[in-house]
Amino acid sequence: MMAIVKQIRRLTLFETLLLLALLLLAAFMSLPIVFIINHAFKPFHELFLFPPTFLVKDPTLTNFYELFMRPVARIVPFSRYLYNSIIVAALSMVAVILSSCMAAYVLSKLQFSLKKAVMAMIMLALMFAPETVAIPRYLIVGWLQLNNTYFGHILPVIASPVAVFLIKQFIDQIPAELLEAAKMDGASELRIFIRIIIPLSMPAIATISIITFQGVWGDASASTLFMQDETMKTLPYYITTLTSGMANTVAGQGMAAAAGLLMFLPNLIIFLFAQRRIMETMVHSGVK
Repeated sequence: MMAIVKQIRRLTLFETLLLLALLLLAAFMSLPIVFIINHAFKPFHELFLFPPTFLVKDPTLTNFYELFMRPVARIVPFSRYLYNSIIVAALSMVAVILSSCMAAYVLSKLQFSLKKAVMAMIMLALMFAPETVAIPRYLIVGWLQLNNTYFGHILPVIASPVAVFLIKQFIDQIPAELLEAAKMDGASELRIFIRIIIPLSMPAIATISIITFQGVWGDASASTLFMQDETMKTLPYYITTLTSGMANTVAGQGMAAAAGLLMFLPNLIIFLFAQRRIMETMVHSGVK
């Protein structure tokens, strides 16, 4: 603590003002997080106060109790939707990272005849919005008979042009001499990929992990389009049912506030973890 105080005393007037401005900006940017946390613990009458309150006055766990104990048609519990979301998000992250890293390594360091054509298709795919491929995805999932399966959730997100592009751009920075030296020592392509490419690409992998998790964790389209069995649907779909319809528009607001916090916290945790990992890898990886 004394070291921090001494360091602050050494700051110039401009540096002090800049530090204060950044602290104020950080406090302002954290207001939505404070609101989400407080909103989830508001009792029913505080949710509809006018003017609305920013901080909760009488915190309660009623919203979480109702969220956990309210099944759909008294059949599917909340824990089933949460379990499905965790499984789908985890498997999707692993699948996207593996497929994107392998594709990026091939496109970056190996030579083959259709390399430029494949890169052109990937760049073209970056211009398409997800809504434009919803019908082809539905037809492919139905043709493969993947409805009401976990693979039906995962398959549409495995091919990620953004992930391949970002990781390829990072792998391009790895010196070719390093790979040639490994090959001279007898390393195979698989060993080079696992022992060199993956560790040095961790900043890009961490970034892709954030993007993939956020996209899959908050996506309800797969549950809506591909899953007819209620037990195979995920948490985002369940949240949309809390406030849908005339009967639940008001009554489900407390549960929706609690569910919103549960949806937000994993994103915040994985973002903070990945950010720290990015900084550590950039320091120790040796990639310039």
